Amino acid sequence: MELRHLRYFVAVAEERHFGRAADRLHMAQPPLSQQIKQLEEQLGTQLLERTTRKVELTSAGELLLERGRRILEELQTLESDVAQVGRGVQGILRVGFTGSATYRLMPQVVREAKERLPGLQLKVRGEMLTPQLVDGLEEHSLDVAVLRPPVNSDRLELRTLEHDELIAALPDDSPLASEERLSLQQLAGEQFISYPLNSAVHRVFMEACRKAGFAPTVVQEARETSTLLSFVAAGTGVALIPAASRTFSLGGTVFRPLADAPAAELAMAWRAGDQRPLLARFTELLQEITQPVKDQPS
Repeated sequence: MELRHLRYFVAVAEERHFGRAADRLHMAQPPLSQQIKQLEEQLGTQLLERTTRKVELTSAGELLLERGRRILEELQTLESDVAQVGRGVQGILRVGFTGSATYRLMPQVVREAKERLPGLQLKVRGEMLTPQLVDGLEEHSLDVAVLRPPVNSDRLELRTLEHDELIAALPDDSPLASEERLSLQQLAGEQFISYPLNSAVHRVFMEACRKAGFAPTVVQEARETSTLLSFVAAGTGVALIPAASRTFSLGGTVFRPLADAPAAELAMAWRAGDQRPLLARFTELLQEITQPVKDQPS
């Protein structure tokens, strides 16, 4: 059975009239009648009872109309879905976010993607370190990652989103909490809570302290920003965190800008050679969302 035969039959069966069906199909009536006869011959059964005034369906015709409608509807949906996927407006993307971006950027990305790319289904993972995100991309468990360079992989493409200054997180009863702005040198005698050694923020933090003339005393490490700030609130020590992380505020913690603040780069990464339109549209969306952030004060 050819698809055109099915379309012709459904039109005749719904109109119950060859003339009206021919008008609906924008064709002449004699060729339409011939196509229906060919279909009946191919199926080896009569589908229509023809009279001079109307057309009635046989039992076989009723069955073909019922299932034929479903086939044509599914085909129309399939054509639409394929076209949308081709235009990059429908599909699934697995996206991972580094710790600090989880709190401020991830909710905005999910909200904007829902509004602007309604056919996109996001599967999101947050609070991940850059090495985990790189592994996820290379192992194909993630499609896009928002992470902090450097990234040592020639299998990935990177695009910078923003540079996020580090700020000091202090217990609210710390004597330094009375200061409006701090220098790194003022923190030299403090005990620090830090991200793990393999995190990008940890490397920026250590290098900044070295330039300020001291080696920080790290008494506790925490992978998640929420856990790190919990240690600060408990009075265990102070921490340097990306400014974006202050949106995750805990009681007992205050944030202070640094006069000589180092910055941690935030970038998006994906597998080199991945040319899916959906991925391109999503990375464009990420770029647009973070663009205004670059101009905001820390």
